[in-house]
Amino acid sequence: MRKGVYAGSFDPVTNGHLWMIEHGVGMFDEMIVAIGDNPDKSYTFSLAERLAMLRETTAHLPSLRVESFENSFLVNYAREQGANFILRGIREAADYEFERKMRYVNADLAPHIDTVFLMPPREIAEVSSTMVKGLVGPAGWQGVVRQYVPEPVFNRFLALRAGRTSTLSLDISETKGA
Repeated sequence: MRKGVYAGSFDPVTNGHLWMIEHGVGMFDEMIVAIGDNPDKSYTFSLAERLAMLRETTAHLPSLRVESFENSFLVNYAREQGANFILRGIREAADYEFERKMRYVNADLAPHIDTVFLMPPREIAEVSSTMVKGLVGPAGWQGVVRQYVPEPVFNRFLALRAGRTSTLSLDISETKGA
């Protein structure tokens, strides 16, 4: 059985992430999308919000599990989940250099787990969470940001900009595991 893990901070989920997830689901018998949560890092969206956005965005993919893990090497998390593949996206040469090095480190730690690289199409290759967050705010930002993120994420940005409390109904106890 081919089991893959695709991980990131997903702060927020972008259309590039969604492309990777949809392709990963097609490649593996079982797939986990995992939010790596670093307690020393600050995020725009809480872990509960990021999990909710991922679950809403991927609801059309029933074979997918959305989870989180904290303060652990991705390869160790993948091993704990019984995965034999780690899925990583390559947008540019710098991504490749970093991911190539991590692939070798991961192979040293867990030789039975292979890393699979995917390159997204040009239209979304430049999209990153950092870029999207940088676009929010100036007049007309909604029309620009909407093209780079799934609808649940766009709605969260609208709520955030309007100063409304999140409409999130996810209890924090639901953030670990499926």
